[in-house]
Amino acid sequence: MAVIKLQTFIEAPVANCFNLARSIDVHVESMHSHREKAIAGITKGLIHLNEAVTWKAMHFCLPFKMTVKIIELNDPGYFVDAMTVGPFKYMRHYHAFWPQPHGTLMEDEFVFRSPLGHLGNMIDKWLLKPYLTKLLQRRNLYIKQAAENALNNRTIPFTCSR
Repeated sequence: MAVIKLQTFIEAPVANCFNLARSIDVHVESMHSHREKAIAGITKGLIHLNEAVTWKAMHFCLPFKMTVKIIELNDPGYFVDAMTVGPFKYMRHYHAFWPQPHGTLMEDEFVFRSPLGHLGNMIDKWLLKPYLTKLLQRRNLYIKQAAENALNNRTIPFTCSR
């Protein structure tokens, strides 16, 4: 299995970062360059425990679809999404949010495995892990900027509940 671990410090409250990270709308905006869209399940707003979303996107000039479900959620500390249908043999993404003196430490642990046995392992190591690391870093930077900009403008994003 391939594992990607990232940490991003955000100068904003934990709850804001938590909600931005599970916002379907923010995800779509952050993945605009890959033409990512939510096409089934929860397609707008905040995703909650036991809810699923199906994503359609372009990666490596190929169309991909993947359905993920929120399998664990402890508001505002962490949530876990896992692929139920899609291109990976296995995919699980753990998102944690730790209060810090001047903001939030957002942690990601993205674990995945491609099909195709040894060939899939090589693809994971040499192609997908670097690609997905950059993709997650770009998404985290988007969340960081959104959270910090909202705080500086004195607006609190996504504070509404269902």
